Amino acid sequence: EENMTVTEDFSRVENTYQMEAEVCIIFSDFGKMQNVCNLLIEKLGTSVTISPPHFYHTPEAIDTLRRQVCVTAVGNTRRKAQEVCQLFGQALGKPLLIKEEETKEWGGHIDSHLSLSADSQTLQERIQNATAYASCRVFAVFEIKGKENRRNKL
Repeated sequence: EENMTVTEDFSRVENTYQMEAEVCIIFSDFGKMQNVCNLLIEKLGTSVTISPPHFYHTPEAIDTLRRQVCVTAVGNTRRKAQEVCQLFGQALGKPLLIKEEETKEWGGHIDSHLSLSADSQTLQERIQNATAYASCRVFAVFEIKGKENRRNKL
């Protein structure tokens, strides 16, 4: 209910009362949105009008994307360092230093409910324009254990 607002308008037309309602719902799942729209059209027919969806990212979602990209970059760096160590018969140790050097973000709209050209775009174009991308470059220094160290510990 916190993601839904309902606006109702009652009016009298001659001897009848007429009610118009506008329901705005914020969905975080595209599939659920489609299912609800299809259900409304199926049950209410031509008495319902479905407006085109507005896509946006909340600040929390963008922050989560940034963290995921950084964690993935560190994981990729560790795997590459591990492969290099294996080539030279070494073992990768614990990280000594990890530093996020550069983060880039592009695409996507943050809280852009009021996109003026949204009505002229296809659904695919609106999804593409609202898709957010991010990349992260990290610098990492790992401890390298030689062959002797591994044998002595075993």
